[in-house]
Amino acid sequence: MLALLLCGLGAFFARNLTLDANLVSLLPRSFPSVKDLETLEHRFGGIGWVAVVGEGAEPEVLKRFADDMAPKLEALPGIRFVEVQRPGTFFQDRALYYLSPEDLEDVERRLGARITWEKERAQPLFVPLVDEPAPSLDFSDLEAKYGVGAAQRMSGAGKENYYLDPLARRVVLLARPEGFSADLDFSHRIISEVKTLLDAQDLSSYGPGFKTAITGAYQKKLDQQAQISRDITVSSAVASVLLLLFLLLHFRSGLGVGMVLAPVVAGLAWTYGLVGAAYGRVNLLTGFLGAILGGLGIEHGIHLLGSYLHLRGDGLNSEQATRETFTHTGSAALTSAWVAALTFLVLGTSRFRAFREFGVIAGIGMLLLIVAYVLVLPAVLGLAARFKWRPGPGATAQVRSPLGLLLVRWRRPLTLVSGAVLVALTANMGRVRFDYDFGSLEDQHLPSFVLNRQVSDIIGYSQSPLVVLTGSPAEEHTVMEQLRTRQRQLGQRSTVDFVASLETLIPADQPRKQAILQRMGKLLEDVPEGRLNAAQRQQLAQLRAQTRAEPFTREALPATVRRQFQGLQGQSGFVLVYPAVSLSDGTAIRALAREVRAGASLPGDKHLPVAGEPMVLADILDMVTHEAPRILVGTTLAVLLAMWVTLGSLRTSLLCLGPTLVSLLGLVGLMPLLKVEFNYLNILIIPVLIGTTVDAGVHLLTQLVRPGKDFVKVYSETGRAISGGLLTSAVGFGTLFLANHPGLNSVGVLANLGFGVNLLVMLVAFPALLLFLSERRKSRPRRPNASAPAPSTSPPLSSPS
Repeated sequence: MLALLLCGLGAFFARNLTLDANLVSLLPRSFPSVKDLETLEHRFGGIGWVAVVGEGAEPEVLKRFADDMAPKLEALPGIRFVEVQRPGTFFQDRALYYLSPEDLEDVERRLGARITWEKERAQPLFVPLVDEPAPSLDFSDLEAKYGVGAAQRMSGAGKENYYLDPLARRVVLLARPEGFSADLDFSHRIISEVKTLLDAQDLSSYGPGFKTAITGAYQKKLDQQAQISRDITVSSAVASVLLLLFLLLHFRSGLGVGMVLAPVVAGLAWTYGLVGAAYGRVNLLTGFLGAILGGLGIEHGIHLLGSYLHLRGDGLNSEQATRETFTHTGSAALTSAWVAALTFLVLGTSRFRAFREFGVIAGIGMLLLIVAYVLVLPAVLGLAARFKWRPGPGATAQVRSPLGLLLVRWRRPLTLVSGAVLVALTANMGRVRFDYDFGSLEDQHLPSFVLNRQVSDIIGYSQSPLVVLTGSPAEEHTVMEQLRTRQRQLGQRSTVDFVASLETLIPADQPRKQAILQRMGKLLEDVPEGRLNAAQRQQLAQLRAQTRAEPFTREALPATVRRQFQGLQGQSGFVLVYPAVSLSDGTAIRALAREVRAGASLPGDKHLPVAGEPMVLADILDMVTHEAPRILVGTTLAVLLAMWVTLGSLRTSLLCLGPTLVSLLGLVGLMPLLKVEFNYLNILIIPVLIGTTVDAGVHLLTQLVRPGKDFVKVYSETGRAISGGLLTSAVGFGTLFLANHPGLNSVGVLANLGFGVNLLVMLVAFPALLLFLSERRKSRPRRPNASAPAPSTSPPLSSPS
């Protein structure tokens, strides 16, 4: 009744649990990237776009669709503005103002020389004494010099004014929301409003087969969230079915399965009740803890109920078997649960919230599961006994394992072979790699991800710039100069594509430049147009128009351009840094963060806020890289200390921990052979494996060293339970194989490799070593006579200590 009451409370508090798959929420609020994002949200608003795509029509129809939809999108609440066309014409007409006065004078000299040359040859009586070539009008050097400027890049020089791909028959409208894509409630509301608007349009007016789609940061976040939610639902359901089938095969009794599952269900209900009360949500990793804790919890049930059934088979009544089970197997289960919980809690010291919450919830969950077994399982066994239930012969049957007999006979060669394999795998450990590619941890085949890459190709530069928040025009100027200088110094190694601010879009020395342009305009009036072909006459007309351009101020810039550099209240002071690297490349992201933060540092050790998701990703990678060794060492020492205190012997504790450490060495050495790499998600599996596999060593060793125990009998009973326990744990993590999210899938792959290696070590290498050590430590017997027992008889195993 108490267990049922606690289950009811747990279900009540867990009823409103939600999933938060946002990376930003996984970092502490004290981190610079998180604080800078909060500052950006209040001053600047959202970064990135809701990209509305129309496709399946000719260019003129696509342009009409874009013009029709722009005002409707801009009218939606939460949308600041919509960009339909590049500001190409504006910047093209004023392109010469972005050259330095010296370069403009150089252009004037080149034009003057060419015009003089053309005029001379236009005279019918002119006879050149020397056949000199025409002065070059190749301005490619200046185009290369100024073509990387912010105005030229944002204007899309040489491209269609609309964001249009005529070959793909696709046009893009870019809507800038007020809020952040990291705010999933806001993203869901904005995307729902845009979808409702698109659904209400009569698309048939744009031709048969015309269709629309949505992509951009906001849609990608929602698609990823939906994918992870589906993964959790499917994985949990599959894990439940697989565990149920395995328990039925293992115990061959429906009631036995219920006895194992009752404490697990109770423990999970209590755990998620606490999660709901303390956190109110689950993250990218803790969302799968139900399946993982279920597998780990069932492992205890296999050992406890298996021991109970074997004792009943030996003739003990229910109460005696229960007492004996919880005295011996129960103490081992308590030790292993405490050690596993401690391992998770060490992981909970991480500043990375994904790891911290995973560690805290899993640690508390392991303790609650063992409490549930102590509270629920004896009660269930007692109730079953009252109703005259007796285990069937299939459940209590004791089989002598052939592998146990093989180990007794071949203990020496098996120990040597196992040692040789371990040495070979350990030598291979140096080849293991860490995968810094965030793109490999996301499903790049989601429709919104695929379409977003195509939209980025149309735009021509990254949709996700970093934003440096300056406090004055002087700071804005300083940051711009520092970032440009650093970009020039790094050359090809720079991770910055271009830097833009309102300052860079307003050229300096405009009156001086206007005077030069006016002189150039007079030169162009005397060009003999009769000697020019059609393309050259068009170029001449464009150049004449550029020389007539008037100086301009910020207010003259197109509204869509100004609003990209203004905050929610229209304030300025923002420098946009457009990356030249893929935002899925973790190594490049870290270099980008260093380069931009260095450029945003002012005299007096003042660091201006630099906000953007790449900064968050860089902080995650830095934190995981720095914390991993500390957590690994801390976990190992905590586990060793906990077992030493619980078991009372350092030597026994080291022996119990040995198979786990050997398994980890073998796992890391095996990873390069199987092309498996570490990443910022699956790296947590290493400390998790320490805590979840050490119990097998505890169970095996504590059973084998009990006086008078026959090795093959103990190995058959305990080895079967160990196999079942590791398999159920593997099923818990193995459900992540079904996850479409590549990062979560990699967690399942690495975990099951670890369990597989540990199973081989526990069933072959460790028992063979124990037999070998026991043989070496026994006093050498005298030569047996003919009546001595055959050497193949299974010997009792003395304590290795």
